[in-house]
Amino acid sequence: MAPSGASATARAERFIWLTARVLEQRRFAFHFLGGQAAAVEAALDAYAGDDGGFGHALEPDLRGPVSQPLHTAHALRVLDEIGRCRDRRVEPVCRYLTAVSTPDGALPALHPSLRGYPAAPWMPLVDDPPSDLLATGPVVGLLHRNAVWHAWLFRATDFCWAAVDALGRGARTHPYEVEAAVAFLDGAPDRARARAAADRLGRAVREQRLAVLDPDRAADHPLPEGYAPGEYHFPHDFARTPGSLARAWFSDTEMARSLDFLAAAQQEDGGWPVRWRAWAPGTVLECRPMVTLDALLTLRAYGRPV
Repeated sequence: MAPSGASATARAERFIWLTARVLEQRRFAFHFLGGQAAAVEAALDAYAGDDGGFGHALEPDLRGPVSQPLHTAHALRVLDEIGRCRDRRVEPVCRYLTAVSTPDGALPALHPSLRGYPAAPWMPLVDDPPSDLLATGPVVGLLHRNAVWHAWLFRATDFCWAAVDALGRGARTHPYEVEAAVAFLDGAPDRARARAAADRLGRAVREQRLAVLDPDRAADHPLPEGYAPGEYHFPHDFARTPGSLARAWFSDTEMARSLDFLAAAQQEDGGWPVRWRAWAPGTVLECRPMVTLDALLTLRAYGRPV
């Protein structure tokens, strides 16, 4: 264990070296130890497929070698955080996205190529999957934020606007879908439209009680259907940085309580817990370093000492 009284980052560092995959080790080094972006990119390339997508359980709840939209979205987030999400680097990724898109030009949550490989039981695999905001929104928002232009983006952007507008006008949703909507809106090029859509969505989040505003009373909060016990979402889950449009959904007091709760959730071994349902022993081990990095980056973004 790290010495008693060590900083949150020092305790997390030991946890990362003890448990994390090489990719998360390289990411931690990049963010907190002056590591090189090239080292992160080299580790990420181990998950790349010949089709331009990413697989090999990059997103741990999907196993097997085949490329999947959720794996590829994860890869793009890594490239974004190290400043390597540029046109030439993501051109093959965009070709992959085009190849696996649904008839309306967006992404499915799962592509049928995953058939025969293990996956989390709450992610059903069908032969003709529908378009999914959870898969499409973060990818579209991220590519726009990095000024990447590709033909695939046009119809995918239209899909995201329609899906987000429906949520803001009262359609039932759940926290992970809202997170995907925020990821889209934070990168959408029409900023005035994005702000208006975010305002409507924020009202829906509060009306549908999707965010726990008082962590001390989380047990009294309703859980969406199918969520694991304790799989609550808090203001910091929606507004991961102060610059997110979702930050305006919460008062300073609500956000401070949320960040206090996040900081206090660091466990004795230095890592943060996984709150969604565990279905295989290896997935939790692989996910905890990822969750730990997210927690540290969120706290640092808000100026909390880590």
